[in-house]
Amino acid sequence: MQLQVINSPFNQEQAELLNRLLPTLTDAQKVWLSGYLAASPFTVLGAANNQGAVLPVQSSDSKAAKEITILYGSQTGNARGLAKKTGKTLEEKGFQVTVSSMNDFKPNNVKKVQNLLIIVSTHGEGEPPDSALTFHEFLHSKRAPKLTDLHFSVLALGDSSYEFFCQTGKEFDSRLEELGGTRLYPRFDCDVDYDEPASEWLEGILGSLSTELEGTSATSASPVAQSTESEYSRSNPFKAEVLENINLNGRGSNKETRHLELSLEGSGLTFEPGDSLGIYPDNDSALVEQLLAELPWIAEETVIVNKQGDALSLQKALTSYFEITVLSKPFLEKVAKLSKIEELQDLLSPGNEEKMKAYIHGRDLLDLVRDFGPWGESAQEFISVLRKIPARLYSIASSLAANPDEVHLTISAVRYDAHGRERKGVCSILTAERLQPGDTLPVFIQQNENFKLPTNPETPIIMVGPGTGVAPFRSFIQEREETGAEGKSWLFFGDQHFVTDFLYQTEWQKWLKEGVLTKVDVAFSRDTDEKVYVQHRMLEQSKELFEWLQEGAHLYICGDEKHMAHDVHHTLLSIIEKEGNMSREQAEAYLAEMQQQKRYQRDVY
Repeated sequence: MQLQVINSPFNQEQAELLNRLLPTLTDAQKVWLSGYLAASPFTVLGAANNQGAVLPVQSSDSKAAKEITILYGSQTGNARGLAKKTGKTLEEKGFQVTVSSMNDFKPNNVKKVQNLLIIVSTHGEGEPPDSALTFHEFLHSKRAPKLTDLHFSVLALGDSSYEFFCQTGKEFDSRLEELGGTRLYPRFDCDVDYDEPASEWLEGILGSLSTELEGTSATSASPVAQSTESEYSRSNPFKAEVLENINLNGRGSNKETRHLELSLEGSGLTFEPGDSLGIYPDNDSALVEQLLAELPWIAEETVIVNKQGDALSLQKALTSYFEITVLSKPFLEKVAKLSKIEELQDLLSPGNEEKMKAYIHGRDLLDLVRDFGPWGESAQEFISVLRKIPARLYSIASSLAANPDEVHLTISAVRYDAHGRERKGVCSILTAERLQPGDTLPVFIQQNENFKLPTNPETPIIMVGPGTGVAPFRSFIQEREETGAEGKSWLFFGDQHFVTDFLYQTEWQKWLKEGVLTKVDVAFSRDTDEKVYVQHRMLEQSKELFEWLQEGAHLYICGDEKHMAHDVHHTLLSIIEKEGNMSREQAEAYLAEMQQQKRYQRDVY
């Protein structure tokens, strides 16, 4: 579209230059340029609309332009960590930054915000994390205000192996636009290896806000810079030595649960009860050998594994760098695009969603190669569509105060048969079958502010943790014993058999005898004709449990979200409804208020 110079400050040469430039810009470049002009310290005329026409632009108030609000919704701590680091980077550039969990932000105050950055993960089957629920519900309700003065951008965290990848971030992004907001920068959707895209997103944000503020350059920013005392982090893990590796289950058990003790000596790493430990595992060498046998390239062939140009042998890359045990729709789409395999493209065609999901379930990279053949003209092209092995997060089962320079974990070995082959959990079977005292594991601390002991040591706590879900509660009680906390404590624990599966039984009995633990209720589902689970024990104790809640007790759930945590949640609603003489709606409001006050916290997976 030819620029018409009418009442414009541009001369003909400038107008021609603008006409040549504007039609070539992408939407992201236009957003960046608009933000740059708006943030300049002088009044600028001539920002572009989507059609390339030059429109007058009002100068932004410099103070408002410098005020940034960052809201995060985090389940495991990744979004929180990125929000804190993003806030620090922006402050170093001269911006006035407020960083807050969505749970701590008064939703209606969003109408007062002019520059908003959302960093949010997606939990479970496309659900918002617990800390984002209230804000998410508010924005999607009729009470949400018009946000025509809002400039925003969303960084969405997710896992592409799940069907609803980055769903919560996508919902925030579209809803803020519906309410009248304008994007500072396009939404970025990050997979489990989020460092590079998060850095790119922040650089784009800084470019949109201002390229120069107080004489500093915007492009040197990285949201992954560490401000902690330890030099070790998610991107620079510490090699922790294995001190103990013990099977907690008795002879004859259907399960194998490992108690792992690792040394943190010399790392400078610290943690609080409720935090998690991340482990970067190696794939099973036997599985890698089977995969290599199906490929036309030699194991020693060198491949480049990342943008930094790091080189590994194909065997090492498949063992220590790339994920080979999980298939996902986005991955299959990349393979289909690269390979042009007709059968695979048919599997991904519209109308075959259920067939595609059935194929993905329980299969791995070896299955895919055997079913459709290897793709790519070279080993480099073959690995180009693989993603990095994601870290495995485990709730820490020890108190640092009680066990200085150590961290303990409780890990259940995962083994099952699918599609004619035995399948093994990557990290759990590494610990169960191949890890010996003296070996090392690359680890990092993942803080979890959404699963913390009450600040008041006299506050009662109720802990619901069947199976390995009991891990963080061992750290809770160790910490309370160490600090001399006098608040009441009540554990609900469940597993299959009392004789073989009562994890840490002697410790719980000792704490119960000493008064560090007030009550224990157990449910062993295979010891009775009728299966009994933790929620049944809660119902049996409903009157006293509600009395504890009325006294201000904090209630914690750890374990499987899809079944156990879901059932426990509905059991809690039934208890509150019955013992509080409330309607279902009132019980839901009661539990929501507990969640808002951080008295109802979940560490679920």
